[in-house]
Amino acid sequence: MQPRLASFVFRPIVLLFLLSVSAGVLPAQAIYDLLLKGGHVIDPANEIDRVSDVAILGNQIAEVAESIPAEKAKQVVDATGLYVTPGLIDTHAHVFGLPGSLFPDDTSLMTGATTIVDCGGAGWRTFDRFKAELIDRVQTRVLAFLNIVGEGMVSSAAESNTDDMDPQAAADKVRQYPALIVGIKKHDPGPTGFFVLKRAIEAGRLANTPVIVDDNIYTNQNRDSREKLLDIMRPGDLHTHMYNDQQMHLVDRFSGEVRPELREARRRGVLFDLGHGGSSFLWPVAAHAMEHGFPPDVISTDLHSGSVMNQVDMPNCISKLMSLGMGLQEAIMRSTVNPARAIHKFPELGTLGRGKAADIAVFDLQKGVFAFMDARRKKLLGTHRLHCVLTIRDGKVVFDENGLSFPLWDEQ
Repeated sequence: MQPRLASFVFRPIVLLFLLSVSAGVLPAQAIYDLLLKGGHVIDPANEIDRVSDVAILGNQIAEVAESIPAEKAKQVVDATGLYVTPGLIDTHAHVFGLPGSLFPDDTSLMTGATTIVDCGGAGWRTFDRFKAELIDRVQTRVLAFLNIVGEGMVSSAAESNTDDMDPQAAADKVRQYPALIVGIKKHDPGPTGFFVLKRAIEAGRLANTPVIVDDNIYTNQNRDSREKLLDIMRPGDLHTHMYNDQQMHLVDRFSGEVRPELREARRRGVLFDLGHGGSSFLWPVAAHAMEHGFPPDVISTDLHSGSVMNQVDMPNCISKLMSLGMGLQEAIMRSTVNPARAIHKFPELGTLGRGKAADIAVFDLQKGVFAFMDARRKKLLGTHRLHCVLTIRDGKVVFDENGLSFPLWDEQ
């Protein structure tokens, strides 16, 4: 009789279990690795601007919803009162070649910049070394604008060597590393400027990639911004250092108006990059340009040893533009989806879309009175400052200023 009794008892238990599952009353099993709860999500690519939860599985975004049960995640971070955005993309930084380059894991991840683009440090002769020595070894995603000069940005003498500017060799290197090299860099402030520019544009044409231009006005050579921006640069090319007064005639120095050839260049698809740096952000130029509706298409830092102490990181650049009237949502758009599109990495980067890279920045928008300096050490007082408190790169927490992702020691 014992087997029959066991069978009699077992069948109701199985039936009860099946009914419980169908009714959804059993405890939910963890299916996500990490969950950010209660933060204000700003994801311009998906038109999200609201309090939502963000779930991560592995190294991908798994779900963004207004409410995701905490029980579904192995680890939960309370982001209440904070802003959650895609990882920022800094399209103009220096981590190789240039004397004064900075190690990206030390300077970018703590600011919410999960992707940086080295701007011309390596050329077609030196990129393989750049990849082996740095790109393959760091947590930060490092991409590159390849210098048209084979040796890269090692010295003014090297960058003035016109014999080392080979468009075909540069294009071949881009084709060799299409996932890492996103364009060509033109940087030569000397008398050969327009020659170098045309070589860089030719390399960009051969490789079908954009060119980022760091170039003076050359009025002493009967050259001007109109010729550079309208006759030589192509739609999709970028001009950096837009808010100084030596790279281009952006603002008329008498009227304060944005010059018509700049608006014409933007209409035909030329992009304008902030490239703050140590000498390329001036309040008079930035204020007049913003007042007359000419913001950067892309926000970037030009971060190197000569600029790192001058409020040049991505949150500070965003804060400075906010002090001139740019909204936070617009600033995040110009720091995520816009640069991703400019370097042809969208929608892989720049979004919190399902299945995309789990690169996330969490910010505290501080309120008070804050002094922001330009390149000439003149200050403007603002009422808001963006401050990064947590960064997730490739699904893992790599920076956590306040221990939001850590348990209390006495609960272990």
